[in-house]
Amino acid sequence: METMPRLCLTCGKPLRGRLDKKFCDDACRNTYNNQQNSDQNNYVRNVNHILRKNRRLLEEQIPEGEEMKKVLWEKLAQAGFNFKYHTHQYQNQKGQTYHFSYEYGYLPLDGGEWLLVVKRKTEGV
Repeated sequence: METMPRLCLTCGKPLRGRLDKKFCDDACRNTYNNQQNSDQNNYVRNVNHILRKNRRLLEEQIPEGEEMKKVLWEKLAQAGFNFKYHTHQYQNQKGQTYHFSYEYGYLPLDGGEWLLVVKRKTEGV
């Protein structure tokens, strides 16, 4: 009885060796795994890009040596800030919710037209 030759899942070359072998070499194995994970990696990469951009835009609002600044919502929006993404939220004792991109965050003020941009103290991260 003749059996079908086993083929590499990436390049299609015939396989020799172990019966459970799936790839002809490490390069084909890596290529296959990278292709399998590319959609997930692209999504994570895109979200991280948005978070880093948000962080940078918040950082640019606060003058050197200061810890906070009042900024118009429109100014951040026009600069490309994406309000749908943040790393975490913080609720203070007054019940106000800050939205953070890493150590920089904002608190909506006056119905949302103004934002208080803040830098949270990072200790021993």
